[in-house]
Amino acid sequence: MAEDRHVIETLGKVRVVIENGEITEVGSSEMKYCPMFHAMHKVDELNEEFIRKNINFRIQDFGMCTPDRVIEMDDLVTVGISEILKTNMENGEIDCVVGACDGAGTVIMTNPRVVQGVGGRVSGLISTTPIPEVIKKLEDTGSIVLDPETAELNQLEGLKIAIEKGYKNIAITVIPSPMIKELRQYPVDDDVNVYIFVAHTTGVSAEEAEMVFKNGDIVTACASKEVSDYADEHKPYYYGLKVPIFCASEDGRRFLDNRLKKINKPLTTNDYPRNKDDSPRKLL
Repeated sequence: MAEDRHVIETLGKVRVVIENGEITEVGSSEMKYCPMFHAMHKVDELNEEFIRKNINFRIQDFGMCTPDRVIEMDDLVTVGISEILKTNMENGEIDCVVGACDGAGTVIMTNPRVVQGVGGRVSGLISTTPIPEVIKKLEDTGSIVLDPETAELNQLEGLKIAIEKGYKNIAITVIPSPMIKELRQYPVDDDVNVYIFVAHTTGVSAEEAEMVFKNGDIVTACASKEVSDYADEHKPYYYGLKVPIFCASEDGRRFLDNRLKKINKPLTTNDYPRNKDDSPRKLL
């Protein structure tokens, strides 16, 4: 039987391993409180019991890391990375998204509901193995799986395929790594735009925080002390108080404002000092 092993980081950089639809490993985190989970689930402490319960819910509800994986969804929250991408695909400003899906690896997607379904409820995907049923569902929607044999996670190779296919406005979702700089520096024609959305920033170093802001377009705060500190110093536009989404470029601000306009929310602001009364604790 082929290996079935998926590693994610979630809820404050907790490492979780899922094998054959079962949780086989749960790490621990110094972050004990998340305002988003408190608002949604009335949870005061992110302990192992809650983490297991939450991951099992994802497995049962939409088949995360299993052959039952649901890949098309409607909006899940008001403003998240996948919702921003979905809105800007629907209005024609983004042609395709290079993302990552459990059971498939790097995927090039052109269907907004697939972008939402793949990215909406999954945290940082560290590694994954192929699930043929998931790969078929993705390919049936017109998505391109980078490597169906290995489920490789490689957003740079995904960008290359998107360019080869003729896409001009390419968004990439990526977790912090040196590849972000490679993505930004990759040579493209004048009529090709590459937009970088950086998620899962909890635990980054000060150097990494500076790098993602200098090379990205949208940066999520997550529970990152260094991202929060960088924002306080450089004062980018942002949206949200509990877990802000920062605009690292004017393009990022435009994409975020497009989403906010659609749902009739106040547009991005650069009001500083930010209200941090209900932030994740502690920041990592």
